[in-house]
Amino acid sequence: MEPTAAPEATTAAERIAAEHKLEVHAAKHQKGKGPVGSLENPEVYENVPGHVIPILEREFDDFDSEAGKFLDGQTAENEFIGFRLKQGVYGQRQPDVQMIRVKLPMGGVNPAQLEAFGSVIEKWAPLKKGHITTRQNIQIHHVPLPDAAELIRELSDAGLSSREGCGNTVRNVTGDPFAGVAHSELFDITPYAGAYVRYFVRHPTTQLMPRKIKTAFTATDEDVAITRIHDIGFIPKQRDGVRGAEIVVGGGTSIMPRIAPTLYEFVELDNGDYLKVTEACLRIFDRQEWLRVNRARARIKVLVDKVGIDAFREMVDEELEGDWVAERDFSIDRLLFVDDEEAHAPGPYAAGASPNGDRSEFDRFTESNVAPQRQHGFSTVTVKVTRGDLTPAQLRGLAAIMRELTGGYARTTVQQNLVLRWVRDEAAYDVWQRLVELGLGGSGALGIDDVVSCPGTDSCKLGITSSMGLNRAIQDRIESMRITDPLTRQIQIKMSGCPNGCGQHHIGTIGFYGASIKAGERTMPAYIPHVGGNFTGGNVVFGHRLKVRLPAKRVPDAVERWIRHYQVERSDGETFNGFVERVGTEPFEALIKDLAMPAEFNLETMSQFIDWNRSEPYKVERGEGECAI
Repeated sequence: MEPTAAPEATTAAERIAAEHKLEVHAAKHQKGKGPVGSLENPEVYENVPGHVIPILEREFDDFDSEAGKFLDGQTAENEFIGFRLKQGVYGQRQPDVQMIRVKLPMGGVNPAQLEAFGSVIEKWAPLKKGHITTRQNIQIHHVPLPDAAELIRELSDAGLSSREGCGNTVRNVTGDPFAGVAHSELFDITPYAGAYVRYFVRHPTTQLMPRKIKTAFTATDEDVAITRIHDIGFIPKQRDGVRGAEIVVGGGTSIMPRIAPTLYEFVELDNGDYLKVTEACLRIFDRQEWLRVNRARARIKVLVDKVGIDAFREMVDEELEGDWVAERDFSIDRLLFVDDEEAHAPGPYAAGASPNGDRSEFDRFTESNVAPQRQHGFSTVTVKVTRGDLTPAQLRGLAAIMRELTGGYARTTVQQNLVLRWVRDEAAYDVWQRLVELGLGGSGALGIDDVVSCPGTDSCKLGITSSMGLNRAIQDRIESMRITDPLTRQIQIKMSGCPNGCGQHHIGTIGFYGASIKAGERTMPAYIPHVGGNFTGGNVVFGHRLKVRLPAKRVPDAVERWIRHYQVERSDGETFNGFVERVGTEPFEALIKDLAMPAEFNLETMSQFIDWNRSEPYKVERGEGECAI
């Protein structure tokens, strides 16, 4: 019998799969949520600040039950991991403790929720701190598994949810903390972001995709939410009075950094088309069986990069013609997160104080941390949170400030800070004084001493270095340099404890990621530097990776040399990134050639073989990250 030819592709998806040799589960059954009121779709939505994700009591009962079975040995660990990840409970590098990741959609949080964080941290977090992440979540570390169920149940009483904070799900939907109050916005994107969260949380198709999906909604073309480094991003647009969004797909950092290309220039919002298009993208992604072979690379950016955005758009267009569309309800009226913040804004503030005597510190704070809202008489106040860490006392103090002086509104930021909204202009000095009392009155938000980092080896299984320790060391060095030059203060420094990019090192003006150096029979903690990255002004640029590895203890020296060199050699008015592009990377490498040389181990150099914030000799201890499980 003569061999028969393979059947000719009849759809765009089949043709593209054949062309690129993609293994696709074309016949996979992908369910929707079911009709409203069913067991699969039981949510009742409250439009209360911070209450975007509905709380379902049975999920906590399930977690109690499943955790008990695992602790009793009835359930294998690999079976239990997938379950707890969907509940936002993540394993740490330290045995027998967990990290709880609580989702704050668009960063929104209210005073009662900050107090709830303070309460559970005091009870169950040994380090007595919560951590704001670069995805606007709050993470709580080192929680014993038997306590995790109680912790998330107590947080749920304040309307907080860790549901799908981990796992191969739609992760926390991040956004512009100034949405709704930004001067240049066409409309407030917040209600639509809330509807997106509500549509995709617990959605059957998004519970076990090849990998996680990160989404961002920005408010303006300034793209404060950095949509271009996300799997899916939304930028508000308006045509003939119709509200819509430009949709970008396929961005990300990590080991294959990509800037998301535009899928569609304009997709309507009010008719739910943006939800429909997103579900089409996720359905296509979910069927890519070839991506499941190597979970570490199984992001939607890999698919988009492989087939190209035009072919991916063709696949989405075809998917939107499928029978599944008629089975869904894309109407957003019941999903919209609608909260009239202005109606709850504080009234005139009669007790406003003002500086008496030297006002230089307050003026510096005002210049960098206070910005007028588009609503006359109100300002936002950015609270600079060092390393993103807040103690129970600080959380309660912030809650009190919010209750008394903001109408109860705040949002976390991707810079690991907190933005207080609806502060009366005349109350700004009192807010600052209250922040100073909490140890949170520092100026320089988004500046050179507002250093960003992931937790690194403090908790993460994938961590190679103590990025939090380096954060402290660099911030101390920057503060000791007493930099006042405005252009130099625009430099933004970011670091990650491994190549994965949770600290967003790719887009820092100066960025680092954790590595190691062999020095004879011993190993030194080290970092690979990048220079010239950018994430502001709607222009995302990945920094240039330098061809050096810096021992961790010498990184602050390198940062100081680069800054001094820039200050001396730059042209008039030239930014750091402009200087990098003009002179190239070679001078930066040459400046630190001696610092990059591995040390010989002896009594004088012993400290270089110990990582920041550590007391024991360094060694690489890297486990399997649960993000890719």
